[in-house]
Amino acid sequence: MEKDVEMNLERERAENIKDNYEALKRSQAKNRAKSVIIVILLLTTIFGAYQYNMAMRLRQQLNNAYNKAFYELVGYIQNVEVMLMKARMTSSPELTAATLSDVWRESYCAASNLGQLPISVGVLSNTEKFLTQVADMSKSMVRQNTNGKPIDDEQMKTLANLHSFSVNLEKGLLEMQQDLSNGNLKWENVAYEGQEEMKEISEEMPKTFSSINDQFEEMPTLIYDGPYSEHMQNRKALGLSGNKVTENQAMEILSKFMGDGKVRNIAKLADNNNGIINTYNFKMELANKDEDSVAEADVSVIGGRVVWYLYNREVGDKTIDINKAMEIGAKFLKDRNYPNMKQSYYMQNDGVATINYAYTENNITYYPDLIKVKVALDNGEVVGFEANGYLMNHTERKFGEPKLTEAQAREKVKRGENIKSSGLAVIPTNYGTEILCYEFTGKVEDKDFLVYINANTGAEEEVLIIINSEEGILTM
Repeated sequence: MEKDVEMNLERERAENIKDNYEALKRSQAKNRAKSVIIVILLLTTIFGAYQYNMAMRLRQQLNNAYNKAFYELVGYIQNVEVMLMKARMTSSPELTAATLSDVWRESYCAASNLGQLPISVGVLSNTEKFLTQVADMSKSMVRQNTNGKPIDDEQMKTLANLHSFSVNLEKGLLEMQQDLSNGNLKWENVAYEGQEEMKEISEEMPKTFSSINDQFEEMPTLIYDGPYSEHMQNRKALGLSGNKVTENQAMEILSKFMGDGKVRNIAKLADNNNGIINTYNFKMELANKDEDSVAEADVSVIGGRVVWYLYNREVGDKTIDINKAMEIGAKFLKDRNYPNMKQSYYMQNDGVATINYAYTENNITYYPDLIKVKVALDNGEVVGFEANGYLMNHTERKFGEPKLTEAQAREKVKRGENIKSSGLAVIPTNYGTEILCYEFTGKVEDKDFLVYINANTGAEEEVLIIINSEEGILTM
């Protein structure tokens, strides 16, 4: 009996020891978990503080960059204002050109700095347009002065108008500069200006870019010889006329253009509305071809003119030369109501000749009125056509009689050998305008070149190098 009691006591002691041990283990585990949590919280706090400090440093760096761009912008605008005033006071073409060169440079720099600021495009659109057009018009006037043509009264009025706008811009920017200095204006607020949720903040700003931008709403339309002129931004297709055509009418026109029996099926893919030449885009299944023989084409909504078409196919061995291909291309154009097209330069690639044809009239070659025709050299099939240049530029011109004779223009070509005249030609500028020139060919060492002399002023308008290669004859 006593032995059983002792054994029970021993069991109880063992169980107590085990319970205490397990309790101790649980306590130690809880303490370790607390320690881990504390360490994690500590590390998170340290990392968060580090990230916050990094963010603050980055924000400060951004603010410094924005401040630098803004203060440089103010400096450039001040220079533009001063130089525009000087340009209004100059009399000699040389000094006018030098002064407007400064306006050109400072305006471009100002526009560049404006683009570095955290402002939405809509908020600064008019301001940026003003700076770009001032720069571009100044460049155009520099070119005019260099050619010996002084600034006329109308251009002087434009300069005066632009100077007035530059004064207002300078005044607004100086007010913003003061607000930045005294802390009333912060870049993070400027970045959101124009958004609905920041409307109240924007209204509280003493001077903002949107209010400056509004000053240019009344800026007059500028017409000048430059790529950012209003006439370049609102170009029209001069070679298109007539009424709008329907999809079905466009399909009929395209089928006739391709030739009787050449098209098995036509289906519209899309409407291409680019604001200049709006077109219907079609897919064509060609007749007497493989079932997967498909071509694409665009037909203009106005007038129903085929703008381009392309049939990509494998081309076999060459059986015709480039002269025959040129004849095929010229006949193709004549049959489709494009008379008086003169072939100029061409390129051969993958068995296809791409030939450029320019419109001619009264012995004048009009290079802006360009059409490209692709001829497969295995069988002479026309596999491509593109008339965008012709449709954009073809119109009746009235250049009048040139002021210089061909002999007088020839005297302006100072370099090269074997100088020969190719007659009168109209060439395009980078600014959407055209110049009547005498076209001369010549050679320097082993290089052939073209020179274009202005038929009215005698200015050397363009020099192109003729590249003769196995691929074709190109200019650059």
